[in-house]
Amino acid sequence: MCNQAVSLVAAELERRGVATVTLQLLREVAERVRPPRALFVPFPHGYPLHAPDDPERQRAVIEAALALLEDESLTPPALVDYQPSS
Repeated sequence: MCNQAVSLVAAELERRGVATVTLQLLREVAERVRPPRALFVPFPHGYPLHAPDDPERQRAVIEAALALLEDESLTPPALVDYQPSS
C-alpha cells in the first residue's frame, strides 16, 4: 500500500480520536506527510516486516510499532527509527 495514502488515512483517523501507528519504508514520504506516529523500517520496499518466514523478527517489528502507542514521551507527529534488538 502507498506510504503516503496510509499516512493520510492515519492522520484522519487520529483527528477522529483513533490512535494510529504506521510502518514506513520511505523516510522522505513520512517526513513530508508527517503521520501521527510512524516507525521507519530500513527493509526492502514491499517488506515492512522484513523477510518472509521469519516470525520472530516480524513480531519484533510489530511490537516496536505498537510500543509507539504506549510511549507518552512521543508528541505527534513522530517518526522513530526501528532499532532491532541485536
